[in-house]
Amino acid sequence: MRAAPTILHLDMDAFYASVEQASKPSLRGKAVIVGGLGPRGVVATASYEARRFGVHSAMPTAQARRLCPNGAYLTPRFRLYQSVSERVMGLLRALSPLVEPLSLDEAFVDLEAGEVAFDSAAARAAGERLRADIMAATGLSGSVGLAGSKMLAKVASEEAKPAGLLLIEPGTERAHLAPMTVRTLPGVGPVTGEHLRRAGITTVGELAEAGEDELIRMVGRSHGLGLYRMALGLDDRPVVAERDAKSVSVEDTFDVDLHDRVRIRGEVQRLADRCVGRLRSSGHSGRTIVLKVRRYDFSTLTRSETLRGPTDDPGVVREAAARLLEGVDTTGGVRLLGVGVTGLADYTQEDLFAQAEAQAEAEGGAEEVGPAGDPVAEGPESSGGDAADGAGTPDGAPAEPAGAEGAVRGAEGDGAVGTPGEAVIALGRFWPAGSDVRHAVYGPGWVQGSGVGRVTVRFERPGSAPGRVRTFKVDDPELEPSDPLPLVGEDGGGGERPRGAGAA
Repeated sequence: MRAAPTILHLDMDAFYASVEQASKPSLRGKAVIVGGLGPRGVVATASYEARRFGVHSAMPTAQARRLCPNGAYLTPRFRLYQSVSERVMGLLRALSPLVEPLSLDEAFVDLEAGEVAFDSAAARAAGERLRADIMAATGLSGSVGLAGSKMLAKVASEEAKPAGLLLIEPGTERAHLAPMTVRTLPGVGPVTGEHLRRAGITTVGELAEAGEDELIRMVGRSHGLGLYRMALGLDDRPVVAERDAKSVSVEDTFDVDLHDRVRIRGEVQRLADRCVGRLRSSGHSGRTIVLKVRRYDFSTLTRSETLRGPTDDPGVVREAAARLLEGVDTTGGVRLLGVGVTGLADYTQEDLFAQAEAQAEAEGGAEEVGPAGDPVAEGPESSGGDAADGAGTPDGAPAEPAGAEGAVRGAEGDGAVGTPGEAVIALGRFWPAGSDVRHAVYGPGWVQGSGVGRVTVRFERPGSAPGRVRTFKVDDPELEPSDPLPLVGEDGGGGERPRGAGAA
């Protein structure tokens, strides 16, 4: 614990939804829900306007539609979110060399390492400057927490939401935490929270009063010790600039269960290629290939194969994933597929294809590394929520579901769909709601909805007034998918003007 509140935690407010509102002027002040749009899609982020209706992240999109039928439902645009995140992280690194990113929209900063602040007044001033700089650079708001530890800084930023700043003075931690629910503490999910409630413990203050021995008896030594320290506000973890990646993976949930074995093999090959793309972009290679299959009955199978050395060769990963699939019974249908690579390294080993093939023949196939038939409720494909129980990782759950990108696959479907907001396939092109397009005459815009052979586009750009809506045939040759325009502040102009008659 520090004697001054010089650990800063930044958490951007409803990040994905806020980026969408900033880039689509007609959505400002409206309920915006970002996530998978198919029947099995999951909400990644909801704007604060949507949260008033009870919509929240990790909720099935179908449930969100019932709660907020008039909201704007959009597929994620990860390239744009990554671009905005890099700008925000750049502002953090200008404050200090010790920045620990937790996700695209969340990070810890050690203000002392940057010699920005050594007392409360300077820390508060740095936090206010940061919030102003982020607003000027991106048009987005972020919430800032300041404290003498990482745990308390994160608690403070959550209390400060939205668009606020809260500083917890060292020495006041226990009093500040005491009235809060035990679920405030990292690592206390629904299961642990219910276990404590049955014992009469509902607040952090009651957790501290229970004592170390009682908590060890209730939840085990490791978790009990961690809970007791957190209840007292004790946390000595440093801000770590680099967090080593342990695995790279991609997965897709399908709107309709896949039964065709050829189609399933094709999807596994596509996932393997995407996984290798991520692996290479992170500068890693890996030794262990992992296949994940969730079947029609929600049972989840995980298979793996370890190579003799690390690789980033797509052919090697594809072949290994295909071998793993051969050992999985897909009778009855498959609702989710995933391919991952673990055992990461920063170098590769040549001729692994032949080595992997020889090893598979010698060892007789794949090794099962996960439980077969583990019943998993449908939702985001991440280990959030109560998975943190007992893990001893007080950094908390991810800010957005790791499976959000996989949920988007459902919007692509197996053919044209007639529900507004779903994707329509035309000549090999997809028109998912919220995606960027460009018209030869009207310029840049975004898909507002599609169905029955038509696609509706709103023509506007970041920084403009709300734009006009026009409808086209899905195969209109003048309409093409496009890259997203930068937010106002990123390039100062909000994108180029359309040519021709393009008054939007």
